[in-house]
Amino acid sequence: MKKILVIQANPKADSFCRSLAEKYVEGVTKAGHEVKTLVLTDLDLEQFVKHDYKEHLVLPKDLLHAQELISWSDHLVFVYPVWWGTPPALLKVFVEVVFQSGFAYKYQESTGMAPKWDKMLADKSARVIVTMDSPTWYHTWFVGDPGFKMMKNSILNFCGVSPVQKSYFGSVKMSSEKQRKEWLEKSYAIGLHEK
Repeated sequence: MKKILVIQANPKADSFCRSLAEKYVEGVTKAGHEVKTLVLTDLDLEQFVKHDYKEHLVLPKDLLHAQELISWSDHLVFVYPVWWGTPPALLKVFVEVVFQSGFAYKYQESTGMAPKWDKMLADKSARVIVTMDSPTWYHTWFVGDPGFKMMKNSILNFCGVSPVQKSYFGSVKMSSEKQRKEWLEKSYAIGLHEK
């Protein structure tokens, strides 16, 4: 049994992302995993958008609780839309503030050309569940999948989280109701078979 944290990172309250997250939670719950959900719009992140913050922030209670949930989990699941090729700014602000030095990574004293660091989330795996308006093949092959590269390489692997899997749904804009129902069932199945 895994401890799974689902992080809903779509700024829109009524979104297809939220529906996908709910179906995923149904699946992992049915499979016997313990699951908790973190909705980023419920957190007080606005204060950090225009703030010259230091490397070690004093976090408010809700963001300390977010760190506690991340520490508790074995598996992180980020659910978000692709906007302009990458996740929404809400998720980026969350990562910049919550995945701070001393919690998600820690630089070592080092000499030479490249820094060294401890990967403090190395006991975790992750999945991203992503919606997009473009067809998934277009986003992956023509745009180059920049959002996943950012999440996997620049953030999660940097902190030791591995492996990182992806589940893409698109084009949502051009989809029919039947297609969206099929995607919801697919999200349920992904949760049901999460290992």
